[in-house]
Amino acid sequence: MMLLRRLARRKTSLIAFLFLILVVLIAIGAPLIVRGNLDDQNLGQRLKPPGFHDDSGKVYTLGTDQLGRDLVPRLIYGARVSLLVGLSSVTLGGGIGLVLGLISGFYGGKVDAFIMRIADIQLAFPFLLLALALVSILGPSLLNVILVLSLTSWISYAKVIRGAVLSVRNREFVEAARALGATGGRIIRQHVLPNVFSSFLVIASCEAAALIIAESSLSYLGLGVPTSVPTWGGMLADGREYITDAWWIALVPGLTLMATALSFNILGDGARDALDPTQRNNRK
Repeated sequence: MMLLRRLARRKTSLIAFLFLILVVLIAIGAPLIVRGNLDDQNLGQRLKPPGFHDDSGKVYTLGTDQLGRDLVPRLIYGARVSLLVGLSSVTLGGGIGLVLGLISGFYGGKVDAFIMRIADIQLAFPFLLLALALVSILGPSLLNVILVLSLTSWISYAKVIRGAVLSVRNREFVEAARALGATGGRIIRQHVLPNVFSSFLVIASCEAAALIIAESSLSYLGLGVPTSVPTWGGMLADGREYITDAWWIALVPGLTLMATALSFNILGDGARDALDPTQRNNRK
């Protein structure tokens, strides 16, 4: 609650937070908002501009695509996929990175060296290239995309959390817990984790934006979720051939994707300032 109150004092963070809440509510309520079949095609109404009215009086607020499909329901259902992939990948990849970062930073020695060498080896491969290779091997599906993005994003969490743990593990309250006979696991849970969790929240909010863009990139290349499932990246791919004649097909999902990713980044920046006393003082 304290974090939310501090975020509310920053207009940009508050706007970003409210926008993301709106996107989440729209995604959750998609079945109630969208009526009919979002895959209904009408080639006689293909590439119609935003605001087009058909003979029955139906308004196509954002226009139609190359198959005559209404862009609004596809945009709404695309939000479900992007948010599901982004938040699920952050939860799974962040959980892996958090655990490995805590173990690596707290125990040090050979354990630390082993985990960090694995991270360094994985960092030698470009993130998107590695994701493309794994998706190509596993095949395009929603579950595979989440697994691939999780397994390629844990390093960021692990390295940041490890650095935060290194600055905490030798402090007085940790040494006092050791002197009282507390086990390593208990010290991590009760003393170390609460002091580094704010760093995890900040990087998770920023990683959510990166993973949503990564999912859209994979869908744009045809290696994300199946083409039968509407995604913002897939809509961008559909519109690339009609960018001069029907710009709205690519522009609408592109702007939505940009606004969502930007909101996550702004929220992450606001969370960093709210949780870091030095940043709060500098902003004042």
